[in-house]
Amino acid sequence: MRKVSKVNGKWMSVLLLSGVVAIAGCGSNNGSNSSSNSNQAPASESASSTTSAAAPSASADSGTQKLKKVVVRLKWINQAQFAGFYIAKEKGYYKDAGLDVEIRAGGADFPSVQMVSSGSEDFGVTGADQILMSREKGAPVVALSVIYRSTPFVLFTLKSSGITSVKDLEGQKVGVKLGGNEELTYRAMVKKAGIKAKSISEMPVKYDLSPLLTGQVKAWPGYVINEVIAAQEQGQEVNVIYPSDYGINFYADTLFTTEKMIQKDPETVKGFTQATMKGWDYAIQHPDEAAQVTVQYGDQLNLEHETKMMNASIPLLEADKSPLGSMEDSEWNTLQDSLIDVGFLRKKQDLSTAFTNEFIQP
Repeated sequence: MRKVSKVNGKWMSVLLLSGVVAIAGCGSNNGSNSSSNSNQAPASESASSTTSAAAPSASADSGTQKLKKVVVRLKWINQAQFAGFYIAKEKGYYKDAGLDVEIRAGGADFPSVQMVSSGSEDFGVTGADQILMSREKGAPVVALSVIYRSTPFVLFTLKSSGITSVKDLEGQKVGVKLGGNEELTYRAMVKKAGIKAKSISEMPVKYDLSPLLTGQVKAWPGYVINEVIAAQEQGQEVNVIYPSDYGINFYADTLFTTEKMIQKDPETVKGFTQATMKGWDYAIQHPDEAAQVTVQYGDQLNLEHETKMMNASIPLLEADKSPLGSMEDSEWNTLQDSLIDVGFLRKKQDLSTAFTNEFIQP
């Protein structure tokens, strides 16, 4: 095997406020798509299928035939959370790299790790935690670059509740999204706050904000770039509880492929990775344009909401001012220790093969 180098709202209307608003949005691949988002899911898994929600098709000019066709599976439905990919396609960055890239929406029915590790697709986006958990299960996936350097995940409450910290959640009922990076971050926050998990009553939730808005639960797990904005757009004032307040910052959306892809076609991996990060760099510098491009990828996307999402993403995309996309051993080690601590991972994985900065380098 070629060794990978290591450089190393109201009720359901909230969900519909921007059509897809993607209230689900941003979470782990283990979540469920809401019915309102079903039209965003890819209609076909064939290599010739088009992107969901009538995304712009590849150019039909004669040069297209000479491009190498690759497929990337997103973590969730089309929205500004993935603007860098759309920019890379529309600005011709992928084409310049000799690639004809098909962007496919993800979600519970199309989990990116399974789709890519099976060999049916070439690249994917998932939470960094899923990379390590999947490797433990035998899926040889490799992280190529981190997109969201700081997690968008937060807990948030209605301002009227008076709850402003994890400590305030003792004796309260809290919504929990089970099985992915959201649950991991929530449990790490509770532990760091020094309170007993049993002191909090947990209610499994998905993506309909009704339980929070009706008072069924007092705190909600969501993304600051999406659900928080959606609630505010509905006139709700909220308190946001950030993981960083408890010393927690896990890498979130991460671009990945497989060991086999790296061994077989490293030039394609490099070209795709660098073009993608070039797209993200442009999106950060031109957030309004990035939002405008994003809405072309979904027939229910709302430009105002996507613009807010894009602008809210920027501090998380370039959180520590490190080179865009680059990953650090220390961050992966912290993530791995936390996964083991909360029982999501049984034993440590070899980080030298779990991620690489090789392909984002010039």
